[in-house]
Amino acid sequence: MYKTYSLSSASAFGKVVTAVVAAVAANVVATPAMGQEIANAPALVQKIVNAVRVTSKPVIDGKMDEAIWQQAVPITDFHQIRPGDGTTPSEKTEVYVLYDDDALYIGARMADSDPTLIAAPTIRHGQGLGGDDRLVVILDPFNTQRTGYRFETNLNGVRHDALYQSVSAFSNDWSTIWDVASAPDENGWIAELEIPFKSLPLDPNTQAWGFNFGRGIRRRGEEMAWVSYNRTYNPSIAGTMTGISKVNQGLGLDIVPSFSLNQNKRFVANSSDSSVNPSLDMFYRLTPSLNSALTINTDFSATEVDNRQVNLTRFNLFFPEKRDFFLNDSDLFQFGNIGGNANSAVARGASENARPYFSRKLGLSQSGAPVDINYGGRISGRLGRWNVGTLAIRQDAFKNVAASNLFIGRVSANVLEESSVGFIVTDGNPTANIDNSLFGVDFRYLNTRLASGKTIESDAWYQVSNTPGLSTDNAAYGFGLRSPNNTGLRAGLGFKEVQRNFNPAMGYINRTNIRDYSADAGYTHYFINNIFQTAYVGMDAQRINGLDGGLQSEVLAFRLLELEANTRDKFGLKYQQNKEVVLAPFTIYSEQGRQVQVPAGRYAFDEISVGIGTGNQRKFSSSLSYSTGDFYNGKRSNIGGSLNWVQSRNFVMSVSQDWNNIELPQGAFITRLSSLSAQVAFSSDLFWVSLLQYDNVSEEIGINTRLQWVPKAGQEGFLVLNYNMQDKDKDNIFKAATADLSLKFKYTFRY
Repeated sequence: MYKTYSLSSASAFGKVVTAVVAAVAANVVATPAMGQEIANAPALVQKIVNAVRVTSKPVIDGKMDEAIWQQAVPITDFHQIRPGDGTTPSEKTEVYVLYDDDALYIGARMADSDPTLIAAPTIRHGQGLGGDDRLVVILDPFNTQRTGYRFETNLNGVRHDALYQSVSAFSNDWSTIWDVASAPDENGWIAELEIPFKSLPLDPNTQAWGFNFGRGIRRRGEEMAWVSYNRTYNPSIAGTMTGISKVNQGLGLDIVPSFSLNQNKRFVANSSDSSVNPSLDMFYRLTPSLNSALTINTDFSATEVDNRQVNLTRFNLFFPEKRDFFLNDSDLFQFGNIGGNANSAVARGASENARPYFSRKLGLSQSGAPVDINYGGRISGRLGRWNVGTLAIRQDAFKNVAASNLFIGRVSANVLEESSVGFIVTDGNPTANIDNSLFGVDFRYLNTRLASGKTIESDAWYQVSNTPGLSTDNAAYGFGLRSPNNTGLRAGLGFKEVQRNFNPAMGYINRTNIRDYSADAGYTHYFINNIFQTAYVGMDAQRINGLDGGLQSEVLAFRLLELEANTRDKFGLKYQQNKEVVLAPFTIYSEQGRQVQVPAGRYAFDEISVGIGTGNQRKFSSSLSYSTGDFYNGKRSNIGGSLNWVQSRNFVMSVSQDWNNIELPQGAFITRLSSLSAQVAFSSDLFWVSLLQYDNVSEEIGINTRLQWVPKAGQEGFLVLNYNMQDKDKDNIFKAATADLSLKFKYTFRY
């Protein structure tokens, strides 16, 4: 019934791969030798700043009116990376760097010709600043040019920090203890940052740090940097900070007790219970760059809820980690750049497929219910050229799954200028009473300093799992080659094979018994003196074949035109071709008394989509997209949109909707996914955040509302209510299903 397709027989996909190979070759083979200058290509300029030691700390109040700041020589040689490349910024920026025994102090004066137009829609600590005028600081205390720490703030003094997992990707969920204050002045705005040395792993013998700054002015679509290359900056593209010596990292001990009161109500079962949960986390720096952590009776009651998703495929969805304990030092556990695919034809679940370690497998059941972690320990950090991440967990029993001991070990070594080689091992099974272990090895090559201004990166990895009864066909391997440039030509190739019995019990699997090929190529053009800033055209592709032969899925996405204006307004036009071979019927929609199934068969369907969006630096911003086309053996129309309102620095509200109208011969149905969020800032340390979500597939309304008090970094209080209502019989009468109320406090004692 099903014809076998090899890669070479897929003519459309083969043409894409041929085009991508040519594009990569154009970026690699045709690139002159390192150090040779190319006309019109900005060179990577080496810049050095000397941090000035002071005997007393400045007051962190966003004013910079103390004389102590005058001891530092201001950094003023910023340049544009958008819309210009190396051109003079529209506004002046001055950055000052001081330090004492305990902390690094950074002060910045950011001039603005119209301070009333400074964009600051973000009001809560920990949120990304994509729509804000912002100051960015990048620190690489080990000067490895591979990973580092990113600190951002805006006019509201919001603390947003991130951990670079590689030079091209960072985790926004990582956080540490630091302080910041911002304030407007007659010439623009001022920010002062205090970053304690106790908050950063560092080697006191390293006299030179990787160091960089960036600034964004959103209403002009302007980004500027101190050091940049190919319109970007990251730990591998940075200047150098010297002068840091004889600093106080203390004992390197953080003790973080927490205490929570929980009340749970199950309305259908007419049951309730309450609990008092003390918890303890301890962090100790074994060496200046190697950390240990201990957790006892770990409590995740204040963790933010997941954003809901509607699944219209036959494969698992992927939900990212949100729990702080697993996010700390998470970059050290990254393997093979799995999940780092920027190809729009590759769904998130397929990109993450064959991930050997996925922390959401720990402390959560397969249904998403929390599972107690009795205790656990972690040793992570760096020893010379070695990067180490180890984690051991004792997880409690849950339903029919016995208590288990779980272990993850990850070690990599820095090689060449920017590359690494390493291995990973896992042992234990958190979701079943079956032994499981895994071993993997990977190699990552990176070169961000090609003379043409281009970047080349490549990954190769191999894993094998060990599960009783599954001793053959239990491996997975893959490789990738990319030239991910911000301007001009970009391209990438990827491949992974996941065998039938590959079973990473502590990892993530989307599907097995497949070979997954992906490719993408495109071109970014920057306009000069135009209302538009960039235009992008490209093509992304993915093809998945079964190891037993035959096509399973194929996607060709033609990104016909993507425009971005200097005002950050966007327009996109896309045409996508899909092929799906369904080997067994699957249920795509169900409700009481009715199911809609997609029968086994071979399907080919196309879709065209158009989208617009306005820059979110505005008081009102919005996005709207429309897609229409075939869907399996029927039709689908999709409308998605959002509206955001920044009433003031004290109140922000947004609403979003995703609507699908699907008509199949087996039955028609509509899916709706809606959300409403509101944020109220009573002060700089007291926030009330609410999120309401509804989807008509589960017919549930979920309400998460949380009052968060943060008197200072490392000290937090939460009052959290999760309330769920259901309408299983779809009579438009929602009945209470569950309610969880938690009161939690935690305090960091630092020594």
